[in-house]
Amino acid sequence: MMNVSLQHFCNRIIAAGTIGLDDVRDLNRTVLPDGLTCREEADMLFGLDRAIAEADAAFGDWLVAATVDFAVWGERPTGHIDADTAHWLAASLGCGRGPTATGARIAVEVVREAETNDPALISFALKANRARAGAEEEVEEILSYAVAA
Repeated sequence: MMNVSLQHFCNRIIAAGTIGLDDVRDLNRTVLPDGLTCREEADMLFGLDRAIAEADAAFGDWLVAATVDFAVWGERPTGHIDADTAHWLAASLGCGRGPTATGARIAVEVVREAETNDPALISFALKANRARAGAEEEVEEILSYAVAA
């Protein structure tokens, strides 16, 4: 079932083009006081993470913690990431283009928190973080070359 309050929250954030600390507090206290309760809510927030260029670090921290809590301890079997959950997370976080930095963090933290993990999620987390690390090294290499020139 769609959370109308969350939909309004996301619409407001998209219109503003940024998510600040007060927005994160509102999300935590008013919009989703019990955390994520279904995959659709998580998917909506993954999309928001992808769509917003400026976000307070608290949003990423909240989204990582809420997703870990939901995926590891809210989904069944509790404490275990089965194939269905692993494929959902990989597809939703990757969105066909690869995960955001927050998405990569989510994958790693879910793998760390769960007692057991489906190999699909472990592979996704490793690839996501390898790609993120490579992109950062490439940017640093380009910047160091630009400064030297």
